Amino acid sequence: MCYHIYIIEEESTQKSVQDSVQDNGNSGGVFVGEYKPPFTITNEILSYVSSISEKIGRITATNNLEAKPHLRKNNKIKSIHSSLKIEANSLSLGQVRDVINGKAVLGEQKEIQEVKNAYIAYEQFSEIDPYNIQHLKKFHRIMTKYLLEESGEFRLGEEGVFDGDQCIFMAPPARFVPKLMEELFNWMKLAQKDVHPLILGSVFHYEFVFIHPFSDGNGRMARLWHTAILSKWKPIFEYIPIESQIEKFQDEYYQAIAKCHVAGESTIFIEFILSQIDKILDEISVQLSDENEHLSESVKKLLEVMEYDIPYTSKALMDKLELKSREGFRKNYLHPAIKLNLVRMTIPDKPNSRNQRYMKT
Repeated sequence: MCYHIYIIEEESTQKSVQDSVQDNGNSGGVFVGEYKPPFTITNEILSYVSSISEKIGRITATNNLEAKPHLRKNNKIKSIHSSLKIEANSLSLGQVRDVINGKAVLGEQKEIQEVKNAYIAYEQFSEIDPYNIQHLKKFHRIMTKYLLEESGEFRLGEEGVFDGDQCIFMAPPARFVPKLMEELFNWMKLAQKDVHPLILGSVFHYEFVFIHPFSDGNGRMARLWHTAILSKWKPIFEYIPIESQIEKFQDEYYQAIAKCHVAGESTIFIEFILSQIDKILDEISVQLSDENEHLSESVKKLLEVMEYDIPYTSKALMDKLELKSREGFRKNYLHPAIKLNLVRMTIPDKPNSRNQRYMKT
């Protein structure tokens, strides 16, 4: 399926991201044809689909993720931090965690509110129907509450996609957004029968970014909705911080979008996103294997009570574990975890320092 937008300005014809230009006879007008996102299923895409499916099968077969709520929460916080960081939110991972845990944080009120809103949205994640456009508006309203006048509504002004100060492309005119979004969701509903969810989610992600339906928060919503599509296929994606992987390769993310803009189709973006999902699954596999294999029950219990990026004193950890013996704690819990590089000291050159803290790696 291929989606056509035709923009005619003065005597020149401007080609859109999606396809070639066709004059509809009205100077300054836009002609919107049938929505059929153009992409090619390459051998590379098929290889990633196979690899990702195999890794998901292996992870779900060997792990009861529902018994690991700490993993879900930690990765949810990582997702929120990374998705907001991509859009210039300056709060650190630790600060994001503090906001979510109700602690006071010094920072811009707007950035703090973004974290609060995102956490509410991710807490209601399981309620999302990714094929329902009203759900999209509802969750945009949650994500932008107190931050945006047009919260939960499609934009009325013109917008572009920017990487910093660099404009990657200008989005379609605002008056066409409702129709374009309706056609995108209609396509998804039909395509889910024939297009693999890994590919469908990637196509949606790119097309959504291209249409840029909201005046703000489009990147956050694209990544949230992409994860929602994948989670309806395999619930394990609720535990996978795809946003964190994208944030690590943010430049490549925007480059893939820009290349698709030039190419007029989303194949390059699909390949990029699938490569990142494939990589993050490797990291999740290692993370889970560290918890499940070659670990004593004592170390597993220690890791379960620790959250990422939080420094703990020995006493705090012993209290969480309800232990009385400091010697037993060090011998059976702390030292084995440090030896396996699962826990690190904040002052490694002074292991017996009174200011020593321990952090989950």
